Amino acid sequence: MKLDRIDIKILHELQKNGRITNVELAELVNLSPSPCLMRVKRLQSEGYIEGYSARINVRKLGQTLTVFTEVTLKNHRQIDFARFLAAVDKVDQLIECHLVSGGYDYMLKFVTASIGEYQTIMERLTDMDIGIDKYFSFVVLKSPIVRSQMPLTSLFPA
Repeated sequence: MKLDRIDIKILHELQKNGRITNVELAELVNLSPSPCLMRVKRLQSEGYIEGYSARINVRKLGQTLTVFTEVTLKNHRQIDFARFLAAVDKVDQLIECHLVSGGYDYMLKFVTASIGEYQTIMERLTDMDIGIDKYFSFVVLKSPIVRSQMPLTSLFPA
């Protein structure tokens, strides 16, 4: 399925506000409501829209700690990567995992209740013998810019 500029605009608007009404969305993308709804349903069925969720203000709930962790594996066979991923996938506090180029293999993002909880997680992972050679931790002090939306109209101009 090829997307046109209206599809991109629909995706752009929905990622900003997933609770927008179809009438409001149709107005923003210059369509009548019925064709707009048909496009949204097609984008959902084709997998461009994976779901809808609420952004939670975690700071309102209490104190948390965000830590970025660089991980280097001992070996670089497919089975080593698979074993590592299978283990870290079970850690609820891991909210992002990226295979990256450069001086290490993975960049992980954890959100924990405390430094002690993070330390316990990392000790458990290293004790599991899942191939971790070394890791470096970067505690986030402040996050002045955090965006949850991709710049779709810039990335995919029609």
